[in-house]
Order: sequence, then structure tokens, then C-alpha cells
Amino acid sequence: MTSGVEDVADPSAEVLTEAAATFGLLASPARLHIVWALADGECDVSGLAERVGGALPAVSQHLAKLKLAGLVRSRREGRRVVYLVDDPDVVSMVRWLVGQLTDRAGGPAVPGHVRGLGA
Repeated sequence: MTSGVEDVADPSAEVLTEAAATFGLLASPARLHIVWALADGECDVSGLAERVGGALPAVSQHLAKLKLAGLVRSRREGRRVVYLVDDPDVVSMVRWLVGQLTDRAGGPAVPGHVRGLGA
């Protein structure tokens, strides 16, 4: 009996662990918003803090975690540190998911509400 799903080998435990870690990082609305903002182009920490509505120290901590995970990287521009997305596949995934949720809601995404998850 088939389930209708292609016969594809299950991912390795290592791949599943890495995927779970990535999803875990993006489970924070603040970090998800930061990745969303950086998908539009590079930005410094103060610009990101203003855009996502977060305190500068909190945004810096989120960026440090995203950088450690390899999702974003930074470069110096004189005295400024500019951040940019280092994993275009994550940007594609974030844009797809947010777009799907926005479409289902019939417009702008509703904070705290994910259809089908009882939230």
C-alpha cells in the first residue's frame, strides 16, 4: 500500500538535527522578522532595530545567534557593521511560508495566529 508520497529515502539524523536547529532559530518572531528584513537587503543593527521594533541590545543578540548558525553574516563598513543574509534558501523558505500564511488570512498576516494549528 502506498501513501501517495514519492519513494524518497528518509533524511539522515544529522540533516534532521540541522533542520530542527534552523527551525528553532526561526521560531522566534523577532529573529524571523530580522531575516525577513534582511531579505530586502543589508542593514546595520540600528536600522534593523528600528524596522523590527526591537531594542538595540536584543536585536544584537538575535543577530549574534543567527550569525553563529550561519544564517546571516556581517561586514565592516568603516565604523558600521552591516548584516546580510548568508543563506538564500532560508530566505526563500521564510518568504514562501509568510506568503502562504498571508494569503490564507486574506491579507496582512495576523500576529499570533497560524491556521490549522489551533493557535
